[in-house]
Amino acid sequence: MSETESEVVQDDGGVLAPEDMDEETAESRLARDRAQQCDEFAAIASCDQAVAQCYLAENDWHMERALNSFFEPLMGQDLDPDPDADGPTQQEVPLKQEIHTPSQSVGETCIDLTAEAVIPKSSVNDAQQEDNSALIFVTWNIDGLDESNLQERARGVCSYLALYSPDIVFLQEVIPPYLAYLEKRAVSYTIIPGNEDGYFTAIMLKKSKVKLISQEITPFPSSSMMRNLLTVHANVSGNNLCLMTSHLESTKEHTKERLNQLKIVLKKINEAPESSAVIFAGDTNLRDQEVSKIGGLPSNILDIWESLGKPEHCRYTWDTKMNNNLRAPYTCRLRFDRIFFRASKDGGHFIPSTLNLLGLEKLDCGRFPSDHWGLLCVFDVIL
Repeated sequence: MSETESEVVQDDGGVLAPEDMDEETAESRLARDRAQQCDEFAAIASCDQAVAQCYLAENDWHMERALNSFFEPLMGQDLDPDPDADGPTQQEVPLKQEIHTPSQSVGETCIDLTAEAVIPKSSVNDAQQEDNSALIFVTWNIDGLDESNLQERARGVCSYLALYSPDIVFLQEVIPPYLAYLEKRAVSYTIIPGNEDGYFTAIMLKKSKVKLISQEITPFPSSSMMRNLLTVHANVSGNNLCLMTSHLESTKEHTKERLNQLKIVLKKINEAPESSAVIFAGDTNLRDQEVSKIGGLPSNILDIWESLGKPEHCRYTWDTKMNNNLRAPYTCRLRFDRIFFRASKDGGHFIPSTLNLLGLEKLDCGRFPSDHWGLLCVFDVIL
Protein backbone atom coordinates (compact mmCIF):
# COMPACT_ATOMS: atom_id res chain seq x y z
CA MET A 1 0.00 0.00 0.00
CA SER A 2 1.41 3.43 -0.95
CA GLU A 3 1.85 6.26 1.54
CA THR A 4 -1.08 8.08 -0.07
CA GLU A 5 -3.31 5.05 0.26
CA SER A 6 -2.23 4.45 3.84
CA GLU A 7 -3.46 7.89 4.82
CA VAL A 8 -7.06 6.75 4.43
CA VAL A 9 -6.74 3.54 6.43
CA GLN A 10 -6.89 3.44 10.21
CA ASP A 11 -4.50 1.27 12.22
CA ASP A 12 -7.43 -0.93 13.30
CA GLY A 13 -8.55 -1.57 9.73
CA GLY A 14 -11.38 0.99 9.55
CA VAL A 15 -11.46 3.28 6.52
CA LEU A 16 -11.36 7.09 6.64
CA ALA A 17 -12.40 9.56 3.98
CA PRO A 18 -10.27 12.73 4.47
CA GLU A 19 -12.22 15.97 4.45
CA ASP A 20 -9.94 17.54 1.86
CA MET A 21 -10.86 14.87 -0.72
CA ASP A 22 -13.80 15.50 -3.02
CA GLU A 23 -16.70 13.05 -2.88
CA GLU A 24 -15.87 11.25 -6.12
CA THR A 25 -12.21 10.73 -5.19
CA ALA A 26 -13.09 9.55 -1.68
CA GLU A 27 -15.56 7.00 -3.01
CA SER A 28 -13.05 5.72 -5.55
CA ARG A 29 -10.36 5.43 -2.90
CA LEU A 30 -12.74 3.67 -0.52
CA ALA A 31 -13.68 1.13 -3.18
CA ARG A 32 -10.02 0.48 -3.96
CA ASP A 33 -9.12 0.03 -0.29
CA ARG A 34 -11.99 -2.36 0.30
CA ALA A 35 -11.10 -4.38 -2.78
CA GLN A 36 -7.58 -4.69 -1.40
CA GLN A 37 -8.94 -5.77 1.99
CA CYS A 38 -10.98 -8.45 0.23
CA ASP A 39 -7.83 -9.65 -1.54
CA GLU A 40 -5.96 -9.83 1.78
CA PHE A 41 -8.81 -11.62 3.54
CA ALA A 42 -9.20 -14.13 0.71
CA ALA A 43 -5.45 -14.86 0.75
CA ILE A 44 -5.40 -15.46 4.50
CA ALA A 45 -8.62 -17.46 4.72
CA SER A 46 -8.25 -19.37 1.42
CA CYS A 47 -11.75 -18.29 0.36
CA ASP A 48 -13.19 -16.47 -2.62
CA GLN A 49 -13.78 -12.74 -2.92
CA ALA A 50 -17.52 -12.98 -2.25
CA VAL A 51 -16.99 -14.70 1.10
CA ALA A 52 -14.28 -12.19 2.02
CA GLN A 53 -16.54 -9.25 1.22
CA CYS A 54 -19.38 -10.74 3.26
CA TYR A 55 -17.30 -11.21 6.41
CA LEU A 56 -15.62 -7.82 6.11
CA ALA A 57 -18.91 -6.00 5.55
CA GLU A 58 -20.51 -7.75 8.53
CA ASN A 59 -17.59 -6.58 10.69
CA ASP A 60 -17.48 -2.95 9.53
CA TRP A 61 -14.40 -3.67 7.42
CA HIS A 62 -12.18 -4.37 10.42
CA MET A 63 -9.78 -7.04 9.18
CA GLU A 64 -8.87 -8.72 12.48
CA ARG A 65 -12.49 -8.80 13.68
CA ALA A 66 -13.62 -10.29 10.36
CA LEU A 67 -10.90 -12.95 10.44
CA ASN A 68 -11.81 -13.93 13.99
CA SER A 69 -15.43 -14.25 12.90
CA PHE A 70 -14.43 -16.44 9.97
CA PHE A 71 -12.27 -18.74 12.09
CA GLU A 72 -14.75 -19.17 14.95
CA PRO A 73 -16.57 -22.15 13.36
CA LEU A 74 -13.20 -23.89 12.91
CA MET A 75 -12.46 -23.47 16.61
CA GLY A 76 -15.29 -25.84 17.50
CA GLN A 77 -14.20 -28.63 15.20
CA ASP A 78 -12.69 -31.83 16.52
CA LEU A 79 -10.58 -33.64 13.97
CA ASP A 80 -10.40 -36.70 16.22
CA PRO A 81 -13.67 -37.02 18.20
CA ASP A 82 -12.93 -40.64 19.10
CA PRO A 83 -9.14 -41.11 19.20
CA ASP A 84 -9.43 -44.84 19.90
CA ALA A 85 -11.88 -45.58 17.11
CA ASP A 86 -9.37 -45.72 14.26
CA GLY A 87 -6.11 -46.64 15.90
CA PRO A 88 -4.49 -48.37 18.87
CA THR A 89 -3.97 -46.67 22.20
CA GLN A 90 -0.48 -45.82 23.37
CA GLN A 91 -0.31 -49.04 25.37
CA GLU A 92 -1.49 -51.12 22.39
CA VAL A 93 0.98 -49.79 19.84
CA PRO A 94 3.41 -52.54 18.78
CA LEU A 95 7.14 -51.87 18.74
CA LYS A 96 7.15 -52.01 14.95
CA GLN A 97 3.79 -50.97 13.52
CA GLU A 98 2.78 -51.22 9.89
CA ILE A 99 3.23 -47.90 8.12
CA HIS A 100 1.78 -46.89 4.77
CA THR A 101 4.59 -45.62 2.58
CA PRO A 102 4.00 -42.61 0.33
CA SER A 103 3.51 -44.93 -2.64
CA GLN A 104 0.51 -46.43 -0.85
CA SER A 105 -2.60 -44.75 0.47
CA VAL A 106 -1.67 -42.59 3.45
CA GLY A 107 -5.19 -41.30 3.97
CA GLU A 108 -7.01 -44.53 4.83
CA THR A 109 -5.40 -45.17 8.21
CA CYS A 110 -4.43 -42.57 10.80
CA ILE A 111 -0.97 -43.45 12.04
CA ASP A 112 -0.45 -43.09 15.77
CA LEU A 113 2.79 -41.19 16.36
CA THR A 114 3.31 -42.63 19.82
CA ALA A 115 5.51 -45.37 18.35
CA GLU A 116 8.87 -44.80 16.73
CA ALA A 117 8.79 -45.25 12.96
CA VAL A 118 11.43 -46.86 10.81
CA ILE A 119 13.22 -44.15 8.80
CA PRO A 120 13.78 -45.15 5.16
CA LYS A 121 17.37 -45.90 4.24
CA SER A 122 17.17 -43.25 1.54
CA SER A 123 16.93 -40.60 4.27
CA VAL A 124 19.38 -41.86 6.86
CA ASN A 125 21.16 -45.17 7.35
CA ASP A 126 20.61 -47.54 10.29
CA ALA A 127 23.93 -46.75 11.93
CA GLN A 128 23.16 -43.01 11.96
CA GLN A 129 19.74 -43.67 13.45
CA GLU A 130 21.17 -45.80 16.26
CA ASP A 131 24.07 -43.53 17.24
CA ASN A 132 22.18 -40.21 16.91
CA SER A 133 24.59 -38.97 14.24
CA ALA A 134 21.73 -37.61 12.13
CA LEU A 135 19.03 -35.03 12.82
CA ILE A 136 15.81 -35.43 10.81
CA PHE A 137 14.03 -32.12 10.20
CA VAL A 138 10.70 -31.31 8.53
CA THR A 139 9.01 -28.00 7.71
CA TRP A 140 5.53 -27.92 6.17
CA ASN A 141 2.68 -25.50 5.59
CA ILE A 142 -0.15 -27.95 6.28
CA ASP A 143 -2.97 -25.69 5.02
CA GLY A 144 -5.22 -26.02 8.05
CA LEU A 145 -7.32 -23.14 6.69
CA ASP A 146 -8.74 -25.35 3.96
CA GLU A 147 -11.76 -27.08 5.51
CA SER A 148 -12.18 -29.54 2.62
CA ASN A 149 -11.10 -33.08 3.57
CA LEU A 150 -9.37 -31.60 6.61
CA GLN A 151 -9.47 -34.75 8.73
CA GLU A 152 -8.16 -36.99 5.98
CA ARG A 153 -5.45 -34.49 5.07
CA ALA A 154 -4.42 -34.26 8.73
CA ARG A 155 -4.15 -38.04 8.80
CA GLY A 156 -2.02 -37.89 5.69
CA VAL A 157 0.38 -35.43 7.33
CA CYS A 158 0.59 -37.64 10.41
CA SER A 159 1.34 -40.65 8.22
CA TYR A 160 4.32 -38.87 6.69
CA LEU A 161 5.55 -37.82 10.13
CA ALA A 162 5.23 -41.40 11.35
CA LEU A 163 7.04 -42.66 8.27
CA TYR A 164 10.08 -40.41 8.63
CA SER A 165 9.99 -39.97 12.42
CA PRO A 166 11.55 -36.49 12.33
CA ASP A 167 13.33 -35.15 15.39
CA ILE A 168 12.12 -31.60 14.76
CA VAL A 169 9.02 -30.43 12.88
CA PHE A 170 8.01 -26.90 11.90
CA LEU A 171 4.38 -26.41 10.88
CA GLN A 172 2.57 -23.41 9.43
CA GLU A 173 -1.16 -22.69 9.05
CA VAL A 174 -2.08 -24.74 12.11
CA ILE A 175 -5.56 -24.14 13.54
CA PRO A 176 -6.70 -25.08 17.09
CA PRO A 177 -8.50 -28.35 16.18
CA TYR A 178 -5.49 -29.45 14.12
CA LEU A 179 -3.25 -28.68 17.10
CA ALA A 180 -5.54 -30.68 19.40
CA TYR A 181 -5.40 -33.58 16.95
CA LEU A 182 -1.60 -33.51 16.92
CA GLU A 183 -1.43 -33.29 20.72
CA LYS A 184 -3.54 -36.47 20.97
CA ARG A 185 -1.59 -38.35 18.34
CA ALA A 186 1.98 -37.14 18.71
CA VAL A 187 2.47 -37.80 22.42
CA SER A 188 6.15 -38.56 21.86
CA TYR A 189 6.63 -34.92 20.85
CA THR A 190 6.68 -31.66 22.77
CA ILE A 191 4.52 -29.25 20.76
CA ILE A 192 5.03 -25.48 21.07
CA PRO A 193 2.39 -23.36 19.27
CA GLY A 194 3.03 -19.82 18.08
CA ASN A 195 -0.47 -18.69 19.05
CA GLU A 196 -3.78 -20.00 20.37
CA ASP A 197 -6.33 -18.37 18.08
CA GLY A 198 -6.94 -18.13 14.36
CA TYR A 199 -4.10 -19.83 12.54
CA PHE A 200 -0.46 -20.02 13.58
CA THR A 201 2.85 -21.87 13.48
CA ALA A 202 4.02 -24.71 15.73
CA ILE A 203 7.28 -26.49 16.54
CA MET A 204 7.39 -30.18 17.46
CA LEU A 205 10.38 -31.67 19.31
CA LYS A 206 10.89 -35.41 19.74
CA LYS A 207 11.13 -35.86 23.51
CA SER A 208 13.62 -38.73 23.32
CA LYS A 209 16.18 -36.67 21.40
CA VAL A 210 15.55 -32.92 21.66
CA LYS A 211 15.52 -31.13 25.02
CA LEU A 212 13.43 -27.96 25.22
CA ILE A 213 15.24 -25.12 27.01
CA SER A 214 13.08 -22.03 26.36
CA GLN A 215 10.70 -20.43 23.90
CA GLU A 216 9.65 -16.95 22.80
CA ILE A 217 7.40 -15.20 20.31
CA THR A 218 8.45 -12.09 18.39
CA PRO A 219 5.48 -10.18 16.94
CA PHE A 220 5.60 -8.58 13.53
CA PRO A 221 4.09 -5.21 14.52
CA SER A 222 2.87 -4.15 11.07
CA SER A 223 1.50 -7.52 9.94
CA SER A 224 -2.11 -7.48 8.76
CA MET A 225 -2.21 -11.29 8.66
CA MET A 226 -1.51 -12.25 12.29
CA ARG A 227 2.09 -13.32 11.54
CA ASN A 228 4.94 -13.63 14.05
CA LEU A 229 8.26 -15.41 14.67
CA LEU A 230 8.30 -18.44 16.97
CA THR A 231 11.70 -19.22 18.51
CA VAL A 232 12.66 -22.29 20.54
CA HIS A 233 16.02 -22.88 22.20
CA ALA A 234 16.86 -26.56 22.49
CA ASN A 235 19.71 -29.02 22.97
CA VAL A 236 20.50 -32.10 20.90
CA SER A 237 23.19 -34.51 22.11
CA GLY A 238 24.80 -31.74 24.12
CA ASN A 239 24.74 -29.26 21.23
CA ASN A 240 22.75 -26.02 21.48
CA LEU A 241 20.25 -25.37 18.72
CA CYS A 242 18.10 -22.27 18.10
CA LEU A 243 14.96 -23.09 16.13
CA MET A 244 12.84 -20.43 14.41
CA THR A 245 9.75 -20.67 12.25
CA SER A 246 7.40 -18.18 10.67
CA HIS A 247 4.81 -17.70 7.97
CA LEU A 248 5.81 -14.44 6.33
CA GLU A 249 3.22 -12.08 4.86
CA SER A 250 1.40 -13.51 1.86
CA THR A 251 0.73 -12.27 -1.69
CA LYS A 252 2.83 -10.27 -4.10
CA GLU A 253 1.17 -7.03 -3.01
CA HIS A 254 2.74 -7.36 0.46
CA THR A 255 6.38 -7.53 -0.64
CA LYS A 256 7.36 -4.54 1.49
CA GLU A 257 5.92 -5.99 4.69
CA ARG A 258 7.33 -9.44 3.88
CA LEU A 259 10.83 -8.02 3.46
CA ASN A 260 10.48 -6.09 6.72
CA GLN A 261 9.61 -9.38 8.41
CA LEU A 262 12.56 -11.10 6.73
CA LYS A 263 14.87 -8.41 8.08
CA ILE A 264 13.53 -9.06 11.60
CA VAL A 265 14.15 -12.79 11.11
CA LEU A 266 17.73 -12.28 9.89
CA LYS A 267 18.42 -9.93 12.80
CA LYS A 268 17.11 -12.52 15.26
CA ILE A 269 19.23 -15.23 13.66
CA ASN A 270 22.38 -13.16 14.10
CA GLU A 271 21.39 -12.25 17.68
CA ALA A 272 21.21 -15.93 18.65
CA PRO A 273 24.06 -17.10 20.93
CA GLU A 274 27.22 -17.87 18.97
CA SER A 275 27.39 -21.25 20.71
CA SER A 276 24.10 -22.26 19.04
CA ALA A 277 23.49 -23.39 15.51
CA VAL A 278 20.34 -21.78 14.09
CA ILE A 279 17.68 -23.31 11.85
CA PHE A 280 15.03 -20.97 10.48
CA ALA A 281 12.38 -22.45 8.19
CA GLY A 282 8.81 -21.95 7.13
CA ASP A 283 6.51 -20.62 4.47
CA THR A 284 8.43 -17.46 3.61
CA ASN A 285 6.34 -16.50 0.55
CA LEU A 286 9.64 -15.16 -0.83
CA ARG A 287 10.47 -14.69 -4.48
CA ASP A 288 14.15 -14.85 -5.41
CA GLN A 289 14.15 -11.26 -6.65
CA GLU A 290 12.84 -10.10 -3.27
CA VAL A 291 15.83 -11.59 -1.46
CA SER A 292 18.07 -9.86 -4.00
CA LYS A 293 16.40 -6.54 -3.13
CA ILE A 294 17.87 -6.65 0.38
CA GLY A 295 21.31 -7.65 -0.90
CA GLY A 296 20.85 -11.39 -0.41
CA LEU A 297 21.34 -13.33 2.80
CA PRO A 298 24.21 -12.43 5.14
CA SER A 299 27.37 -14.40 4.36
CA ASN A 300 27.06 -16.45 7.56
CA ILE A 301 23.51 -17.62 6.80
CA LEU A 302 22.96 -20.40 4.27
CA ASP A 303 19.89 -21.10 2.19
CA ILE A 304 20.10 -24.89 2.45
CA TRP A 305 18.59 -25.56 -0.98
CA GLU A 306 21.23 -23.34 -2.54
CA SER A 307 24.08 -24.70 -0.40
CA LEU A 308 23.23 -28.26 -1.46
CA GLY A 309 23.61 -27.34 -5.13
CA LYS A 310 20.02 -26.26 -5.92
CA PRO A 311 18.64 -29.79 -6.43
CA GLU A 312 16.03 -29.65 -9.17
CA HIS A 313 13.73 -32.21 -7.55
CA CYS A 314 12.91 -29.79 -4.71
CA ARG A 315 13.12 -26.47 -6.55
CA TYR A 316 9.39 -25.73 -6.14
CA THR A 317 7.41 -26.11 -2.93
CA TRP A 318 4.25 -24.34 -4.11
CA ASP A 319 3.45 -25.72 -7.52
CA THR A 320 -0.03 -25.37 -9.01
CA LYS A 321 1.13 -27.34 -12.05
CA MET A 322 1.65 -30.50 -9.97
CA ASN A 323 -0.60 -29.78 -6.97
CA ASN A 324 -4.28 -29.24 -7.82
CA ASN A 325 -5.61 -28.73 -4.27
CA LEU A 326 -6.46 -25.10 -5.01
CA ARG A 327 -7.88 -25.88 -8.46
CA ALA A 328 -6.06 -22.76 -9.61
CA PRO A 329 -6.83 -21.71 -13.20
CA TYR A 330 -3.20 -20.63 -13.58
CA THR A 331 0.24 -22.25 -13.30
CA CYS A 332 2.54 -20.90 -10.63
CA ARG A 333 5.74 -22.61 -9.47
CA LEU A 334 7.63 -20.95 -6.60
CA ARG A 335 9.99 -21.84 -3.77
CA PHE A 336 7.95 -20.32 -0.96
CA ASP A 337 9.14 -22.79 1.69
CA ARG A 338 12.79 -22.30 2.65
CA ILE A 339 15.32 -23.41 5.25
CA PHE A 340 18.06 -21.05 6.44
CA PHE A 341 20.99 -22.25 8.54
CA ARG A 342 23.63 -20.49 10.61
CA ALA A 343 26.39 -22.67 12.05
CA SER A 344 27.60 -22.23 15.62
CA LYS A 345 30.82 -20.30 16.20
CA ASP A 346 33.01 -23.40 16.01
CA GLY A 347 31.33 -24.30 12.71
CA GLY A 348 30.61 -27.94 13.50
CA HIS A 349 27.97 -30.13 15.12
CA PHE A 350 25.14 -29.80 12.53
CA ILE A 351 25.85 -30.12 8.81
CA PRO A 352 22.97 -30.20 6.25
CA SER A 353 23.40 -33.20 3.96
CA THR A 354 20.19 -34.00 2.02
CA LEU A 355 16.91 -32.29 1.08
CA ASN A 356 13.69 -33.81 -0.26
CA LEU A 357 10.00 -33.00 -0.69
CA LEU A 358 7.08 -34.49 1.28
CA GLY A 359 3.40 -34.90 0.47
CA LEU A 360 3.73 -35.70 -3.23
CA GLU A 361 1.18 -38.52 -3.22
CA LYS A 362 -2.58 -37.97 -3.41
CA LEU A 363 -4.81 -39.28 -0.63
CA ASP A 364 -7.90 -41.41 -1.16
CA CYS A 365 -9.99 -38.23 -1.29
CA GLY A 366 -8.12 -37.28 -4.46
CA ARG A 367 -6.26 -34.39 -2.87
CA PHE A 368 -2.77 -33.89 -1.45
CA PRO A 369 -2.20 -33.39 2.31
CA SER A 370 -1.56 -29.69 1.63
CA ASP A 371 -1.31 -27.20 -1.21
CA HIS A 372 2.38 -26.92 -0.24
CA TRP A 373 4.96 -29.67 -0.43
CA GLY A 374 6.79 -30.27 2.82
CA LEU A 375 10.59 -30.18 3.09
CA LEU A 376 12.55 -33.04 4.67
CA CYS A 377 16.16 -32.17 5.55
CA VAL A 378 18.76 -34.45 7.11
CA PHE A 379 21.58 -32.92 9.14
CA ASP A 380 24.70 -34.86 10.02
CA VAL A 381 25.41 -34.47 13.74
CA ILE A 382 29.07 -34.29 14.74
CA LEU A 383 29.28 -35.58 18.31
